[in-house]
Amino acid sequence: MAIDLAQRIRRIYPTFSKGQKKIANAILNDYDKAAYLTAAKLGKFVGVSESTVVRFACELGFEGYSEFKRAVQELVRIKLTPNQRIEMTKQRIGGGDVLESVVESDISKIRYTLDKLDRAVFNKSVDAILEAKDIYITGARSTEPLARLLTYNLSLIFDNVHFVNPTSSAEVFEQMFSVGKEDTVIAFSFPRYSSKIVNAVKFAKSNAAKVVVFTDSDVSPLAEYADYLITAQSDMASYMDSLVAPLSILNAIVVEITRRREHMIRARFDKLEKIWDEYDVYTKR
Repeated sequence: MAIDLAQRIRRIYPTFSKGQKKIANAILNDYDKAAYLTAAKLGKFVGVSESTVVRFACELGFEGYSEFKRAVQELVRIKLTPNQRIEMTKQRIGGGDVLESVVESDISKIRYTLDKLDRAVFNKSVDAILEAKDIYITGARSTEPLARLLTYNLSLIFDNVHFVNPTSSAEVFEQMFSVGKEDTVIAFSFPRYSSKIVNAVKFAKSNAAKVVVFTDSDVSPLAEYADYLITAQSDMASYMDSLVAPLSILNAIVVEITRRREHMIRARFDKLEKIWDEYDVYTKR
């Protein structure tokens, strides 16, 4: 959405009025200042009316200013360096309650993601996991913990789960060398997108594997290789990203798998509990 927004603005820029060009210039050149402004404040910032700002958003194809602002925020997340992100977060929160601001923002991201998530895609993603001969899971940098968490939880109930460690592009391909049409690859990447993960899903797709992608939008560079595209809203939390929304979807996937395979999973955990007890895996206190 963010890359698409910048392209759209540049493409139709000559058709804009004088006021609209002021808004366009602010979005393209001062997006870090404009991303979190209300329509009224953005209008004041560039010297036009609030109604002109709202009409500008609608002319670009957005349902309203709120949707347009989210696209501008995505542009910020893709382009800013870590130090610029820290400065942006400081400006957004100011002297307010940091804990309340961050938690409320996370809650809104989960709600937005839930409202937008295609339930059919969710269910087909679960089908792809359950029907796979082998399951390959990968994520790099900030999304590696999501990939490892899903790998851990699925490894408790399946014997065919492989974490693809994205240490280098060559090693990714080596770890996925045998991937094929009976397999499912699950990949995670959010801005700033990892080229290793893009290459991994491209390789999986070229080998006819089913590809489940977790990312932020349908214009993510991973999207074109996805059989099942799960988009979740993420946002800046200082130099790091907030990934609570995709994590919630992972929780739901594990719950749905458990519901569908309850008898088998219960039997497996009965055996695991005996092993854990025998070897003191967990404390008894």
